[in-house]
Parts: sequence; structure tokens; C-alpha cells
Amino acid sequence: MFKLDNPVRPYSWGSVTAMADLFRRAPSGSPEAEMWIGAHPGSPSIAEAPDGSILPLDELISSSPTALLGSQTAEVFSGRLPFLAKILAAGSPLSLQVHPNLEQARDGFKAENEVGLPLSSEHRNYKDAHHKPEMIVALSPFDALCGFRSPAVARELLLELGSHFSHRGASTPEPIRITAELLGEEDTGLREGLSYLLAGDHLVAEAVAASVELLAGLPSVRAEFSALVGLGRAYPGDPGVLISLLLNHVSLQPGEAIYLPAGNVHAYLAGVGFEVMASSDNVLRGGLTSKHVDVAEFLKTVDFRTMDTPRLQAQEPAAGIKRWVPPFREFQVERIKANAQAGAVPLNQNGPVLVLAIEGQGDVSIPGASLKLSAGESAFVPANAQSLTLQAAGGASPPFVAFAVTVGKAAV
Repeated sequence: MFKLDNPVRPYSWGSVTAMADLFRRAPSGSPEAEMWIGAHPGSPSIAEAPDGSILPLDELISSSPTALLGSQTAEVFSGRLPFLAKILAAGSPLSLQVHPNLEQARDGFKAENEVGLPLSSEHRNYKDAHHKPEMIVALSPFDALCGFRSPAVARELLLELGSHFSHRGASTPEPIRITAELLGEEDTGLREGLSYLLAGDHLVAEAVAASVELLAGLPSVRAEFSALVGLGRAYPGDPGVLISLLLNHVSLQPGEAIYLPAGNVHAYLAGVGFEVMASSDNVLRGGLTSKHVDVAEFLKTVDFRTMDTPRLQAQEPAAGIKRWVPPFREFQVERIKANAQAGAVPLNQNGPVLVLAIEGQGDVSIPGASLKLSAGESAFVPANAQSLTLQAAGGASPPFVAFAVTVGKAAV
């Protein structure tokens, strides 16, 4: 087993205090947006062997993929750890984004390589040749936009927004009226409405500003309009502010989860979560960001099918254990909560395992070896290390809470 040192990415939307509060340590003084736990070459964890030697986790796995991943996982995923875990701490909204499917990722990565676009370029869409389906488990109250509402519901929201202008003797801004009309077309409405708003001319920016000013002055508004105001203040004039009305707005409580397949338009708004995904860094952005936006590639990647909020219900295979099995072959996730009286709790192993302690202290053990983990610490357990258990520390310490990620059932 290998203890991990995990990089923290200081994106501007990250919270300055949330990750520190979660792990009960002092804040760094800078935004802490994402802690990456895994072997993605863009920010690999550093693995410490029992003899004290250290090596980036991707290099460690490359040195012996069959032993560390298991023969089937190594074969199916070409010697790569197929999943990446993160602690995500959103102090302000993330970009409106979508992730490509596997074919789109391969084609896009190849095309950008062929034109000589550096991996470090801010205009790069595809950082690797892999897809990025993902899920997130809320660790605090967590708000997100994910997936399209029905065109009829989105249209009613836009008409209601227009009525607020009418009630104050003002004309409905043209982009709100036009988008509502486009959404009246059942088969093409979402595509046409989204494309129109993403064109992002000055009229859209003016409509965003007018809507934020109007709604902020009302004594109370529905949740969708409250979210619109928050987005408009964070990203003035951005078309993503109005696009938010086309998407499902979900509020998660701690322990609740959603999953996001390829093509799902989404934006995380606020909160802390444990996010797991196929190991990729491919993001196509459509708005709510100062980063590179490629509208044409974004639209090419979007799945325009409507959906209910994609909640993922947890299984409970034993007391104190929740297990999420999304419809992706790369990963499945367990959350274990154990006190000292529970003894050794067996962990689900389907190849290699990443373990991250969230609260308390405990031991991660295999026959003949163990690692002590405290909140914020993590470990990589190779596939050849069997009979993996977790046990809380003795005494009056709080329960030991940890997440464990292993390969999805369909992959091996």
C-alpha cells in the first residue's frame, strides 16, 4: 500500500476556507478548489512506498501495471488507473461545461495534436484522449445545474421572467422573448434556444443585466431566479446566466449524489463534494468563465435530450456503508463510517482502490501491513493487496469516515 500526497489546484472559484474546514487544518490563504487523488498525468498524486521512496502515482503504475491494477483492469484500460477522485470546494460558480464521449475525446485530441496545439495552450479543448463521465457526493449543502429541463418548463420560466418586466411597465428584453419562442418547437427548441443565447451578442448581455437588476429588487423570487441573480453577479452579461433557466437546478444535502454522463450540460454553483470521474481532464466550456470558450465544439458535444435530475441512489450493503454504482465501467464508490466498536470493516475491491479519510482517524489494512490515515489523508491500494479492511482508531475519537473508490463492475 502507498500513502499519497495530493496536489491542490488553486482555481479562482475555489473556497479559501472550505477544504481547510473539512479537514480541520489551517487555511492556506489562497483559493483551494480541487484536491486531486489519482494518477492523471496533469496532477498525479505522489506515492510514498513503505521504504520511504516516493514516485508520482502515474509513474509507479506504469512501472508495473499488471501487478498494481490487476490483469483485467490493466488490459481494459491500457495500463491506466481508470478513475480520478477529487475534493471539490466551490466558493463561487464553476463554468457551464460538458464532457465529451470517448469517440469525441479521441477525435478531438488527435485533431488538436495534428495542428500542433500545445497541451499547455489556453485554447486547448482536449487534454487527453479519454471521456469523463463523473459523479459527485455532497459533503455540504451543494447546488448545481445539470441536464436540460423539458422545453415547455424552460419556456414557462422565461415567460414568467418576461412577465416581471411587464408588471413594472417595461418591455421584455428581446433575447428572453426570442428564446421563449424557440423553445416552443418541441423537437429543436433546446438546440435552437441554446445556440441563440450562446451567440452572445450585446442584446443578450443587456438582457442578463436587466434581468439581474429586476429580480434582485423583488422581495422574493423562485429558486431558479435566485440562482440567476447569483450567476449574473458572478459573471455579468454572460449568456450562461439565462441558459441556467434551461437546466435542472438541484440542491443536494450531505450524502446525496448525482451522476453526469457524457454530453450532460452542467455547472456546480456552491458547496463541497467528493467527485469521482473517469481519469480525464477534458472540459468543453460554454460560459460562466473567463477561460477559453469554444461554442462550436461545445454545441457539438451537448446531448440535447431532456432528463430529470440525475440523482444516484446509494446501496447500503452493510451498516455504516453506502455504495454508489453509476452506469460507468470506470468506477464505483463507497462511503464507510465506522467507530472503534465496529472492528475491521471489509472494503469493496474490484481491482485497485483509492481510500480518502474524511473525518477521524483509522487504519487501512491488508494481512501483514497497515497504514494510519487521518482526515485529509489518502492511500492507493494495489489490486494484488487483497482482504482490504478499514478500522477506526480506539478511544473517544469521532467515527472514522472514509471514501473508497474501485473499478466499476462492468469493467472486470
